[in-house]
Amino acid sequence: MLSPDVRFEGFTATDWVRVLSLFRPRRTGIEEREVGRPRGGVVAVHAGGKLRKLVHTDAGRLRIDDAQRALPRSAEELAASHHASWAAVIEAGVLEAIVERFGARVRRGDDLIGQSLLLLQLAREELLAGRIDLWPARLRGVPMPSAGVVRGTLESLAGVGKTVVIGLFEGGELWTSVALRRDARGINLILGPDEVREDMGLLAGDWRRDYRHLSRAIEERAGELSLGCFAEAETIRQLEVDPSPGAWARAVAVRDVILAPVPAALAIPLGIDAGRAALSALRALVERIDPMGIVAPAVRAVLERAGTDSDMAAMLPFHPLELLRKLISRDR
Repeated sequence: MLSPDVRFEGFTATDWVRVLSLFRPRRTGIEEREVGRPRGGVVAVHAGGKLRKLVHTDAGRLRIDDAQRALPRSAEELAASHHASWAAVIEAGVLEAIVERFGARVRRGDDLIGQSLLLLQLAREELLAGRIDLWPARLRGVPMPSAGVVRGTLESLAGVGKTVVIGLFEGGELWTSVALRRDARGINLILGPDEVREDMGLLAGDWRRDYRHLSRAIEERAGELSLGCFAEAETIRQLEVDPSPGAWARAVAVRDVILAPVPAALAIPLGIDAGRAALSALRALVERIDPMGIVAPAVRAVLERAGTDSDMAAMLPFHPLELLRKLISRDR
């Protein structure tokens, strides 16, 4: 995925922290700094019914005397007892087994995508076997994509020599951005906003016009764009955890999010997502005008059939925007 000679340019500490803040788990409709919310994670390692190690990501090593009497316990119970936002209960020797199996199956010619998927598949097998217990299980039910699907997706979004950029604005200024340029060996340039702010020139204070200056500045430094995504930072924060069907498609339709250019590989799922949003709204309308449920069952059957036929799952083994929401949202 990354080229051996990848360059990382144009990020101040503030710019990079802002990029990472977009992927911090948070809860829908609740302030990010709510008082008393669970923080950090706790990891327990056990063997033969005995607790061998107990570590909290914030507090460090924990005393295992009291926790020992509570075994066996689930990861969810472990998180609740230590007021943690996530937890993992791991059987001793599992991580070593994963590494050994990975070493036996990996091949010299495997790229980073193939190796990453193999490692995730081996970890998932241990999870399904019950030797690893994770909470919350945000990705439960999400199938593993094949290496071909991942490579095909990357190829359709960013061909060789093309650049993908995400630009976020706040208060009429460029808040942060990240541009990824791909060559034949992978991503060879990760470009931040510090390199392009001066090149953007005088801004109008309206991000719906100023994004064009960012696009031009990125193309001058990194090359032709294959995908550009531009919005206000707060809009993206809300969309990341919005579970309603068609949220991203609605945002694109009303220009709360601007995609320019947009490859067909992304335009198609956005169109399907918009169809699902329309079905959801029509389903709610039927329930309001038919409270007795006389007509609703027949209409609902038609709507569900339409939703199934047009669902993203018919094209890909997972919905990329729904996957993003599950990863970032703290909702259980």
